Amino acid sequence: MSDILDILANSAFWVAVLRIASPLILGTLGVLLCERAGVLNLGIEGIMVAGAFAGWLAVYLGWPLWIGVAVAALTGAVFGLLHAFLTVGLALSQHVSGLGITMLATALSYYGYRVSFPKVTTPPTVTPFAPMDWLPIPVLNAQTPLTLLALLLVPLIAYGLYRTPAGLALRMVGENPQAAEGQGLSVARTRTAAIVAGSALMGVAGSFLTLSAFNAFFFNMVNGRGWICVALVVFASWRPGKALLGALLFAFFDALQLRLQQSGDAVLPYQLYLMLPYVLSILALIVVARKAAYPQALMKPYRKGER
Repeated sequence: MSDILDILANSAFWVAVLRIASPLILGTLGVLLCERAGVLNLGIEGIMVAGAFAGWLAVYLGWPLWIGVAVAALTGAVFGLLHAFLTVGLALSQHVSGLGITMLATALSYYGYRVSFPKVTTPPTVTPFAPMDWLPIPVLNAQTPLTLLALLLVPLIAYGLYRTPAGLALRMVGENPQAAEGQGLSVARTRTAAIVAGSALMGVAGSFLTLSAFNAFFFNMVNGRGWICVALVVFASWRPGKALLGALLFAFFDALQLRLQQSGDAVLPYQLYLMLPYVLSILALIVVARKAAYPQALMKPYRKGER
């Protein structure tokens, strides 16, 4: 118990929590936009890999860091457009399309890496974003601008969803596309725009790993974060504020298990510490998800004129 209290009293621990949470916040917001419009996007894992690689490669080739982030967002948007074409345009299975995009994006990224660096054994590095030392806010001033971007996007997306006509249209096509069509809205265009925007955020989430958390691209670096984001959306009941809370909660457990492993008098096998964030997150998900009000048209294909 004393070890845990010592960990919680250390500001470096909270810096790690916010750093771990940052890509989860971005990815969860991306999934939330897609699902609010009624489309499940299981392509997030692969889109994050593609965003991580594309953003890092752009910077490695000499472009500025923010251009790398923009390239990652564009890469995510392209895969999102493909997912929208398959699920909205052709009304194919959202599960199958999403998993296919995950495999396609991951394979293309790994292939692109091997082609670009055929004889490299150690991943080349870039100069990542520097911490915001100028910011007079403890913990946050040890983060990079991408973390600040992730935090600012939470209220912006919440405002957009609940206080703007575009947000109302997006939520309507996710709840009752027939009613949205009756009001003159294009369900296909609205869903496509939400998927593209959400997938762009997933690409940015991937770029955080290579341009902020680390300085290189390596295989398996996303390591299931995309699937965690999908679960966090359910935990958040499809609300941006609760999505932030869920990402911070998972990051807290993850940072805690890392510190417990490093403590000199740890008596439990390290595998149990590795399980800790996932087990506790599953328990929290079970408690919350039973009362979650999901979008009524989620995973339901829609064709214009059908009733």
